[in-house]
Amino acid sequence: MQVQDRYPAAMRMLHWTRAGLILGLILLGWVMTTLPESTVARFEWFYPVHKQFGVLAFLVGVIALFVRVRSAVPRHPAGLARWETTLSTIVQYAMLALAIIVPLMGYAMSSTYSHSDGVPFFLFHLPELLAKNDQASAVFAWLHEKLAYTLLALVVLHVAGVLKHRFLDRGRDTDVLPRML
Repeated sequence: MQVQDRYPAAMRMLHWTRAGLILGLILLGWVMTTLPESTVARFEWFYPVHKQFGVLAFLVGVIALFVRVRSAVPRHPAGLARWETTLSTIVQYAMLALAIIVPLMGYAMSSTYSHSDGVPFFLFHLPELLAKNDQASAVFAWLHEKLAYTLLALVVLHVAGVLKHRFLDRGRDTDVLPRML
């Protein structure tokens, strides 16, 4: 594989960073919301850590979008069918968008919840820009959860496509994995 057939180094680094953050946040979110309300660590450790890394995921998502817009990306392999390139493009852009939207919904949920202690970001505490409103918080919570699971479904579809092209397609002219390694 030639160098120009790979994504730029910055995009590859951001891709794997986002992948780790997103999968970790979805797992952490699932674990923390299944813990009993009486579990002290749920509110003293899980929620603050989830919020901090959610803000980090948002920042990495914004940077990734900026880098994506400004970078030359390799063309789709010639061996892919048109429907595969179309689906791939849609899934990639949807994942980029949701990597920004999901954390925003989490921030909005936390910011509007009347019992929230705000949104920590490691050494800082982010300002709450939205008015306290538990009804709005419930809507944001629903959106945050549903969009996070939508993002997870897209990640699964993305990985399934990569594995299909890597192991099931005939010939190597559809293998997309080396482009991101």
